[in-house]
Amino acid sequence: MLQKTHSIAGIVAVETVIMYYHQPLLTWESGAALLIGCLVGPLADVDKKGSTMAKIFLPISFILQLLRVKHRTFTHSLFFLAGLAALLTPLPLFFLWSFLLAYASHPLIDMFNEQGIALFWPWKKKFRLLPSIFSIKTGSNAEDSFRLVLVVVMVMLPIFYMLPEGIL
Repeated sequence: MLQKTHSIAGIVAVETVIMYYHQPLLTWESGAALLIGCLVGPLADVDKKGSTMAKIFLPISFILQLLRVKHRTFTHSLFFLAGLAALLTPLPLFFLWSFLLAYASHPLIDMFNEQGIALFWPWKKKFRLLPSIFSIKTGSNAEDSFRLVLVVVMVMLPIFYMLPEGIL
């Protein structure tokens, strides 16, 4: 999936955290969390040489290249997510969950791709959610359609969240 798809998925993930914590939308906390979602959603691609995240976090990307970490392995694994969770435990729960769910959205939607991800790295087996015939190829019309669905969800979640109770 492309960076813009991952950013939108990260925002949708954070919107669910905002709703769970009953956080008002028009606060600096919600704005900061949404920014976190937008930036952290594509972060797992720091392992892909030439990606925007690899350029932004060049020292980390360089170390991953030196260690010969392949794309969609270590940084897309549950092991890495658990390490992030341990590292970020000092954060307030609202921001911790915003970061973790936005990050987790990345490997989740990459499992819709035919290549899948090494979810249980260092075990090399790649996992995907769809049979290869239905998989979403990066940059394809199918990804554009998937991203459109994510955009609709991203717009609709706050609308439903702000509706008074009992309307739906």
